[in-house]
Amino acid sequence: MIGRYKCDMNYKDITTPLAAADTPPTAGGGDPQDFKICVTLIEQLWALRQAMLGREKALARELDKVLPQYHLSARNLAHYLTLRSVDLREVQEQLARLGLSSLGRSESHVLASLDKVLGLLHRLTGQLWHDKSHEEPAGSTSSRELLKQHTLQLLGQTPAKRPVRIMVTLPSAAADDANMVRDLVDAGMDIARINCAHDSAADWQRMAANVRRAAKAARHPVKLLMDLGGPKIRTGPIAERPPVLKLKPGKDELGRVFRPARLHLRPIGSTEAAPDADASVGVWEAWLKRLKPGTSIEFLDARGAKRHLLVIQRDDKGAIAETLQTAYLTPETILSIGGGGGKKKHTTLVCQIDGQPGTLLLHVGDLLRLTRDGLGQAAGLGDDADEASADLAQVAVTLPQVIDQVKVGHRVWFDDGRIGGVIRHKSADWLDIEITQARPGGEKLGGDKGINLPDSQLNLPALSDKDINDLTTVVAEADMVGLSFVQKPADIDLLRDHLQRLGRDDIGIVLKIETLQGFENLPELMLAAMATKMAGVMIARGDLAVECGYERLAEVQEEILWCAEAAHMPVIWATQVLELMAKTGLPSRAEISDAGLGVRAECVMLNKGPYITQAIRTLDDILQRMGGHQAKKRPLLRALRAWD
Repeated sequence: MIGRYKCDMNYKDITTPLAAADTPPTAGGGDPQDFKICVTLIEQLWALRQAMLGREKALARELDKVLPQYHLSARNLAHYLTLRSVDLREVQEQLARLGLSSLGRSESHVLASLDKVLGLLHRLTGQLWHDKSHEEPAGSTSSRELLKQHTLQLLGQTPAKRPVRIMVTLPSAAADDANMVRDLVDAGMDIARINCAHDSAADWQRMAANVRRAAKAARHPVKLLMDLGGPKIRTGPIAERPPVLKLKPGKDELGRVFRPARLHLRPIGSTEAAPDADASVGVWEAWLKRLKPGTSIEFLDARGAKRHLLVIQRDDKGAIAETLQTAYLTPETILSIGGGGGKKKHTTLVCQIDGQPGTLLLHVGDLLRLTRDGLGQAAGLGDDADEASADLAQVAVTLPQVIDQVKVGHRVWFDDGRIGGVIRHKSADWLDIEITQARPGGEKLGGDKGINLPDSQLNLPALSDKDINDLTTVVAEADMVGLSFVQKPADIDLLRDHLQRLGRDDIGIVLKIETLQGFENLPELMLAAMATKMAGVMIARGDLAVECGYERLAEVQEEILWCAEAAHMPVIWATQVLELMAKTGLPSRAEISDAGLGVRAECVMLNKGPYITQAIRTLDDILQRMGGHQAKKRPLLRALRAWD
């Protein structure tokens, strides 16, 4: 089976004697023990070589489907899968003892590396070795050239000062803020990414236009990747919480107020909010017109506590009022002005408080019901008290067909792995999930949060109806299309059919590896992608970590890098790279080290954030430095100046 790196051979099989034509009489001399080791290694490595050619022959049908420019790469991939199907650590130890290559960096040219070692072993034992380069799909130099060509076609030119490209996810504001996009390009963005799970087709078109204009102005070519949303499993909507607004002034360590809480009062129906206010509410317009700076507003808050607000600013759009005390407002709160000295009191209800997104608070041991449809509710809030669902927190799943495909005992993860559970009961319409992982104080689960089912073999459509509609815009604007949650070769074939229908079979395809099934089927997926003109792999580490387990992520991402190098296929290193820096402007030490590891890929992706241009420049600096020390798995011995 290709996908799990297995073949019909184990370690003992690689002790088959050499064929007579390749085993001339041996010559003596040297250390007898080393001579014996050499003979044994020849037998073992020759058997491994024969197995490589055997697997290549067995995969002839799959290899015939790839385009000519990928044929050598596909053959090398078959050889690599054979190499990694057995445990070679003992062989490596013996090769290292003899001062020979231990095959540890042979991914890109497997058969050529093996033949080099076999040739040297033959010479060490006085045997003849016949050149076999005609059987080798790639050598150490030609393999690098193949990867370079495939990367250039998909991702564009290598930047002048670093070997790795930088991709940036565009925020929604990029549709209308051309200056923002220009700043991204000037900072070093080589590829712009649009996530089709967000915004609209019109927004994507404006983003793409801004990218093209900025690239032209900077005289720096920028490629565009558009990610399809794919069959992402999410929680459905949850009933909003009762509208309660908390006003809280800033206090120091001694409880002294150093900043009052500021409330924006606006007319009912208005959506404008003051940027310097903590919150905004709608009130009756006639009452609002009576306010002026210095007006005191009195009210009883939701707890019955007497509170007051002082108006400090008034304009045509409303008023700003401040309070030095914590207060809770609801739509039933009555605000009053006047009434002193025999004057008439004027009142208004707080008529408009923005609704609070619904959440479910879940603790370890709680049961959560996952339903086919309906509005999510907290425990005990069912419409019918006689129904079992009235005693359970419940939320719908956006792809209800998964209920039919999972089993009792399977694990479920919510919201990027923050909440974990196990399916305890199942019916035709719902799953009861026992929460097994949450923080001691509980975790809040909201709507539109990701659901991962790592134990379940899911059969989901590769492209949703929305994805198929989105392709019309994608083919008109993008250089590459990202296939999200790809799991099997048929998913790629389906995308190719739609691209061909739309007249864009030349567009690059990026395989987003973000599920356990996608990882396990990676070799088959890459072979299927080699039937397209341009292809690459994205290590989508967010969902992949949840699916595979966080403790296994480091191993999994390494294996993807190795397998892609064997296929001479470019890799995009993605998810949470310099995320803290993009959000706050200050990176953690751990994410700086993580960003440095990205030099082994052909592209590193950054997500959006208010400090994204600073993150781009920092990543550019890191990749320039690390590019002198590392090329894929191969360390480079650049001169070190620090210790001169």
